[in-house]
Amino acid sequence: MPAYHSSFNEEPDVRQVGNMSVLPIKTKFRGVAPMADPSQADIVDETLDLFRANSLFRNFEIKGPADRTLIVLILFISDCLAKIGSAKTTPTKIEATKSLNTLSVDNFPIPGDANFALNAHYAAPASRADAEYLRSYLTQVRQELSSRLVEVLYGQTDVPSKWWMSFQKRRFMNRSLGA
Repeated sequence: MPAYHSSFNEEPDVRQVGNMSVLPIKTKFRGVAPMADPSQADIVDETLDLFRANSLFRNFEIKGPADRTLIVLILFISDCLAKIGSAKTTPTKIEATKSLNTLSVDNFPIPGDANFALNAHYAAPASRADAEYLRSYLTQVRQELSSRLVEVLYGQTDVPSKWWMSFQKRRFMNRSLGA
């Protein structure tokens, strides 16, 4: 059974930095990301929907630039779950929000950096300006993703969902972004 790929691979007129798509998102955070239609699903919604199914796969055939963005976001969710799961006591919704927001804005490697885990599959940005744009975009997307992930994990309770936390040790493609 093949892995689930991004539905945004065939989107026309999407900016690419390196060989990663810069897709529009619905966000409340300031940044460089293009704004998405609020009535439509964005890459963050798609990542949350596909995370649990795709994290069962060891191999993932990249079919387009949106798949590369999807991979980075799936690996970020894995790091978020590992961060919540590694706490000495189970964090409350507020503590998890703070912790994941900090994780999302911390300095992280981007494609082309020496310590980026998937450099073999990603092209480096063409210029320093493109690299800064990609870092800003990924920071904004990570902030939005961590915010929505907390809502999915906790819902109306102060305890994370065991159905999500069961994926904290599972590694998509046996990789990690290194958080």
